[in-house]
Amino acid sequence: MANGVFHTGYRIRIELTHPDLGHPDRPDLLEEIIQPIGKRDRELLQCLEHHERGVCQAEDHDRSPWMAIRRRTMGGRTTLVAAHLPVRHRPTAEESDKHKAMKERIARAADRHGLSAEIESRSGDGRIRNDVLVIGAAERVGWEAQYAPITASTVRRRSQAAADNGIVPSWVTNSDRAALIDRAPWARVDDFSWREIASPKAMLVRAGVRHLQRWKCTPSSERPCPLIGSACGRLHVQWDLPALCIPRQPHTGVDQLVVTSADGEYVPMRIPSQGNPRSVSRMWVPTEDRDEWRSIVGPDGEDDAQDNEAADAELTFAEEPLDSTCRYGEDTRVFNDHRLRRATADAAGLHTFDEVPKRLFKVPGPKAQRLDATPRQRHEAAALFGCAVWNIGPCAGCGAPIHRYGHGAGHACRACRSRVAGRREIAE
Repeated sequence: MANGVFHTGYRIRIELTHPDLGHPDRPDLLEEIIQPIGKRDRELLQCLEHHERGVCQAEDHDRSPWMAIRRRTMGGRTTLVAAHLPVRHRPTAEESDKHKAMKERIARAADRHGLSAEIESRSGDGRIRNDVLVIGAAERVGWEAQYAPITASTVRRRSQAAADNGIVPSWVTNSDRAALIDRAPWARVDDFSWREIASPKAMLVRAGVRHLQRWKCTPSSERPCPLIGSACGRLHVQWDLPALCIPRQPHTGVDQLVVTSADGEYVPMRIPSQGNPRSVSRMWVPTEDRDEWRSIVGPDGEDDAQDNEAADAELTFAEEPLDSTCRYGEDTRVFNDHRLRRATADAAGLHTFDEVPKRLFKVPGPKAQRLDATPRQRHEAAALFGCAVWNIGPCAGCGAPIHRYGHGAGHACRACRSRVAGRREIAE
């Protein structure tokens, strides 16, 4: 396998499996070659086989002979790997038309709901540019309509620059393989033509918006245990796509997200995995779900510009002999930067607790409540809460009919829980 690259500046072969990269006289070589592409010559590093033979098999897969060096962690070991860069991409006429139509749609949705929208908005110093800047009562949201390929480092750099200027970045794409996914707040939509995007046709967010799900893992739970398959008796909390929620949640439309993100009804979240803090999911969520998550899990962690990167892990060097053979696409330890599917339907941010926090269900009432409702009122309540009639019972605080029993049930209605939470805050 190719375990090295050719440095076109120094005219040397770099051995990635050796601590000194094969050049003990160049102590700063590692820092030079792992620089982001935007900060160095794109053609600084070359595929060894291409350098020696003038061709390599990566070129048959629309990849260039130019390389990037990255860290990759597998089986607890972090190594240096070489990745073929893609051939430079310029947006096609179709991509440009879709990009323009999406910008106009975002601005139109904002304007229709009384929000301010600026297309191709730039900061005073010209360093920050947003496709559309939407200004609402709660936030300034900088929308980026991304239909052409983009690198993860570019997404991070532009998103951080927007955040530093008080703008919430939000990216929209039609690809489930886009590098922007989970590297900034994002939304994936269907691959509509520019005419469909420009039309009043509904455009749903297929990924990038999630809802909070929590349940006690018992034999009667509608969900299987995400850890062992059978009921474990613990509390599980995770974020799911609307169609996978119980009860099922409606999809959010792009126009709706434009408005609710600026008004503060939807907020961006960054959720590290409980098992692997380096694995991070980013999403838009309803504000009330964000608040409930914080009451269960705790405050959000610090943001990290190196999400999903093993930047601080100690490197392992196998000290193998230099091999210049390019095996792009083969199942080897060489990372060839395939555009893998990044947007999945898997649950995000699973957290499991041995006990259900009492604050989630304990609402002291003045006396034991009993349900005083007619059969018709029971059926109406069941339809309202999306549960079976026999799962309707009295709120422990006020006695109103609520989803009291079975999966997803609550001990009290939202008003009583809010009232008690308010008293607790005052007492504390």
